[in-house]
Amino acid sequence: MRRAKGLFEQIIVRDNLLLAFHRAARGRRHQPAVQAFAVNLECHLNAMLTGLERGEFAVGRFHQFLIRDPKQRVITAPEFSERVMHHAVMNVLEPILDRWLIADTYACRRGLGRERAVARAQQFTASGEWFLKLDVRKYFDSICHDRLLYFLGRKLADVQLLQLLEQIIKGFRGNLGEGLPIGSLTSQHFANFYLGWLDRYVKEVLRARRYVRYMDDMVVWHHERAELHAMHLRIREFTATQLGLELKPAAVTGVSCGVPFLGCKVYPTHTILNRKSRVRWQRQLKMLLRAYRLGLIPEIELQQRLESLTAFAKSAGARSWQFRQRVLERLVVNDH
Repeated sequence: MRRAKGLFEQIIVRDNLLLAFHRAARGRRHQPAVQAFAVNLECHLNAMLTGLERGEFAVGRFHQFLIRDPKQRVITAPEFSERVMHHAVMNVLEPILDRWLIADTYACRRGLGRERAVARAQQFTASGEWFLKLDVRKYFDSICHDRLLYFLGRKLADVQLLQLLEQIIKGFRGNLGEGLPIGSLTSQHFANFYLGWLDRYVKEVLRARRYVRYMDDMVVWHHERAELHAMHLRIREFTATQLGLELKPAAVTGVSCGVPFLGCKVYPTHTILNRKSRVRWQRQLKMLLRAYRLGLIPEIELQQRLESLTAFAKSAGARSWQFRQRVLERLVVNDH
């Protein structure tokens, strides 16, 4: 009888590495690093395979840049070969981690995402009277490497894989022992997984029926204000003692005031983009169209980014959709 392949062995299969290359190159085919990798594809894939098998694949090679979206963030982008390796890892791990997550966490999951999270929040807002909005202070910078590796070890019984994950995780700020880089595929999934333990606590121990999380943005709804105050204290204690994280100040508020969630204001009867999101959306659209007219981005990238911007506005409901239409009409008129 043929032995079933372990998780690490599944990662280093050549077909998986080839799939990882195509996923890592999506939308980036015009970049010099991607083109250079593609020209000698077989050579690069074989070198990656050998390096991974021997535990000698170099990690922690990246470049950093600032964005303001809307607040300032440092993006840490891995070199392309490491990006391919991250995709190879997540091709195998993503389904495993996804099965463990609760239904009402929406970041980094196929078929879910921001639009579905806002829709679920609107459903809970229509059926609750009070809400508690929570988020984590400097979330990505605060994730403890050793705790994350411990949690991963509880779900993944593969020594070689865990050694590779330790290299990836500690390849960024390993001297500090905490922090995941914003801009890395593995970081997104690991950060989502890390707060999955809080999800379990809220749902299984605190028995919260109405709860939604999108990365480190969380909302709990309840009919009793005092119950939410009690949950807040216990959630704050859990995140501090079990996860080593600090929550930002929060308060229990009535749903009639609107629930601030993912750039929206969610009311019992409708949802709209908040003011900051409307200004940001309009500014991004103008900059994107200007970049295309100047030849700074190709048409395929314009289409992809327009789809993303459209989905952002559409998820907020009819009123924000009408706002989007008015802005587009003004831009078309001005362009002519």
